[in-house]
Amino acid sequence: MSQTLAHCAPMPGQSPLRRFSNLLYRRPNLYLSLLLIPPLLWFGAIYLGSLLTLLWQGFYTFDDFSMTVTPDLTLTNFAALFNPANFDVIQRTLSMAIIVSIASAIVAFPIAYYMARYTTGKTKAFFYIAVMMPMWASYIVKAYAWTLLLAKGGVAQWFVQHLGLEPVLQFILGIPGVGGSTLSTSHLGRFMVFVYIWLPFMILPIQASLERLPPSLLQASADLGAKPRQTFMQVILPLSIPGIAAGSIFTFSLTLGDFIVPQLVGPPGYFVGSMVYAQQGAIGNMPMAAAFTLVPIVLIAVYLSIVKRLGAFDAL
Repeated sequence: MSQTLAHCAPMPGQSPLRRFSNLLYRRPNLYLSLLLIPPLLWFGAIYLGSLLTLLWQGFYTFDDFSMTVTPDLTLTNFAALFNPANFDVIQRTLSMAIIVSIASAIVAFPIAYYMARYTTGKTKAFFYIAVMMPMWASYIVKAYAWTLLLAKGGVAQWFVQHLGLEPVLQFILGIPGVGGSTLSTSHLGRFMVFVYIWLPFMILPIQASLERLPPSLLQASADLGAKPRQTFMQVILPLSIPGIAAGSIFTFSLTLGDFIVPQLVGPPGYFVGSMVYAQQGAIGNMPMAAAFTLVPIVLIAVYLSIVKRLGAFDAL
């Protein structure tokens, strides 16, 4: 007992910094708390504080006549989200986010599978660079570049003409809700841009989940007489679902809040992000913009609760 007290008691002649260091060494929970408190305070004050302040403004009243905001509390702004026009914006955004996530998973899976199972060394490094290189370019530059690629007389139409697929393209552009006068003014073109921009965010989580797949499982499946298709459907695909779910978090949430691509590519029509921008920037209706910001927060919270059950957080 006396030896323990002697060990814990500060030695004479120690500096205050040394005594403080010994205290942190003996109490690791205090050390961890001191490390976490500053970032948590910053996160709470800057991020959550500003977000809650913004949402609180959704209860304010906007005077259409004087174009001013008054602190009279009301639920009118949130009720207006269910008006046909506003609800159509929410449906359009949500459907695009879901479709982009599904298409990104379909396109990304073969690339991720090849990277995980058949590349090593320099070849794997090349694929990593090829996947991540588009992420190094400016987002706006990529969006504007796609408007030129998809425009009438652009590169995309040139390829379609030389492949003899122009009648097929005209048929697709004539489908209501999908097409438009050109690819750059169609829902299809907007969808293609979204998939291209967010595709790396889907490839990398799937590739990481497939790399953690033990080769012994595939060998055991083959030893038990399973065909390659059966191995893929019953072993590889189920075990890669956490990676697909993790990648879909990025594709879903990023599409949900984007406001640049809907303005540059596709037919006229607001998305949630562009609606927030229009209400706050063009009209000055900050309460309605704040009400619209609640939509992606709620949708992402629901989506996270779904993908959490699929093990998405374990694959991140």
